[in-house]
Amino acid sequence: MRKAYIGVDVGTGSARAGVFDAAGRLLGTAKHPIRMWREAGDVVEQSSDDIYRACCASVRAALREAGTGPDDIAGIGFDATCSLVALDGEGNPVTVSPSGDDARNIIVWMDHRAHAETEAINRTGHAVLAHVGGQISPEMETPKILWLKRHLPEAYGRVGHFLDLADFLTFRATDDLSRSTCTVTCKWTYMAHENRWDESYFRQIGLEDLAEDGFARIGRSIVEPGTPLGSGLTERAAEEFGLRPGTPVAASLIDAHAGGVATIGGAGLDGQAVDPFRRIAFIMGTSACAMAVAPTSRFVEGVWGPYFSAMLPGAWLTEGGQSAAGAALDHIVRLHPAFAATSEEAEAAGMSALDFLEKEAVGTGDVAEAAFRARALHVLPDVLGNRSPLADPDARGVIAGLTLDTSRSSLVDLFVATLCGLSYGAAQILDALEASGYAIDTVVMSGGASRSPLVRQIMADATERKVVLPETPEPVLLGAAMLGALASGEVASMDEAMAAMARSGAESEPRGGRVQAFHKAKRTVFDRLQATEREARTLMAQAASGA
Repeated sequence: MRKAYIGVDVGTGSARAGVFDAAGRLLGTAKHPIRMWREAGDVVEQSSDDIYRACCASVRAALREAGTGPDDIAGIGFDATCSLVALDGEGNPVTVSPSGDDARNIIVWMDHRAHAETEAINRTGHAVLAHVGGQISPEMETPKILWLKRHLPEAYGRVGHFLDLADFLTFRATDDLSRSTCTVTCKWTYMAHENRWDESYFRQIGLEDLAEDGFARIGRSIVEPGTPLGSGLTERAAEEFGLRPGTPVAASLIDAHAGGVATIGGAGLDGQAVDPFRRIAFIMGTSACAMAVAPTSRFVEGVWGPYFSAMLPGAWLTEGGQSAAGAALDHIVRLHPAFAATSEEAEAAGMSALDFLEKEAVGTGDVAEAAFRARALHVLPDVLGNRSPLADPDARGVIAGLTLDTSRSSLVDLFVATLCGLSYGAAQILDALEASGYAIDTVVMSGGASRSPLVRQIMADATERKVVLPETPEPVLLGAAMLGALASGEVASMDEAMAAMARSGAESEPRGGRVQAFHKAKRTVFDRLQATEREARTLMAQAASGA
């Protein structure tokens, strides 16, 4: 028998599975698309049944690619986006959609329909909000549940279980309704450091009925990530995944947090253990999450947390991020007149459009010098609001320096300028953490964009910190697999799992000199654009209201 672990990751557009050995080496991987519905009013919905089927298909395909069988798998872990799943008391889907379709039973993390509910909750000033940077986000779950109660009361009344998507996956696999400390603490206001829900919060915001049944609908059993659940895979789930019944299943993590455990610790390039308290895990996908841990609680205005034992047991997590990262980059470059033709040429060359643009940007020159292409063009990429450190969901994007140039060269300039803008947003988060007592000297990047040398170099120069790439090409999947290793009992702790399975790879150092001066100047422009955009919204709101 070959000891291996499976990690299952559900992102915004697909479900993926990876098979890893005990040293964290990737043996096989596969992915399967998932369906999404988009409607006016920032409505984004998915189906839990569709997602679960995609997970099963991905696991079976990954096992085939890895050449492993059911007897080789010692444990399985899940991670997912922080999306809200509604089920009835029997575990069947309940609609969250104005369409009334029960198949559409997930409000996706990026769905901002609960904007009014978010504002109402924030006006309460309740003490639990201190653990979300002072302002709850429409991406979190209690505003979404409150929206459902207000707007779809019949559906709300049918819901027997509200779950984060990652907890839904472990429930379907094991029939165990336990929730992960990670999900409920980071997205539901669970007070993990006190092992309790705050009943007064739910009563004050209008969700008192969730408290009245002892929180049965949102979770009575809360366990740390990696805790083995139930009796492992049920017979039904084992058949669906192609695994053995009883295979240990771990309590889950949010997707970005899975990337965090696989990158923030482990061994450096020299083989020595790294200090996770001096690192930040920056996961750059559709959105971006920036996770730092500390031995004591540190409150950072506009940044989520501190959350106890939400990622690493016994440590306090602070979670920043950008609501749109890869999504913002894709959206902005697609606005350019030359994008369609460039995309066709890239496809003919067997490349993605973004890889093609990077090749054009760097050419045969110095990767750090490529940033100078953005000297006359400035991008504020807050197209889906500012998650942190401004905690401003109404923030919007700005492009300054536009001309009538429609050439491919100007598209490349826009691409580079957007990368710079995203990196300055990350630098703002690091500045806020540093002001609150963190001493971070290394950014560990993962997610699709992290494979780009240009992205890593601009991030290093913008933040003035070393940027490290994980050795594994699939850190989020590895983090989920590490949960499976923990649940299997083959490793005794998350620290032991990180030491055995996580290692650092390539490094990018900040360049200094004229490159440093260039980014300092562009960062000043970035900060001023942000201030101007806020002022513009205020002025226009006053004009519209007649004030």
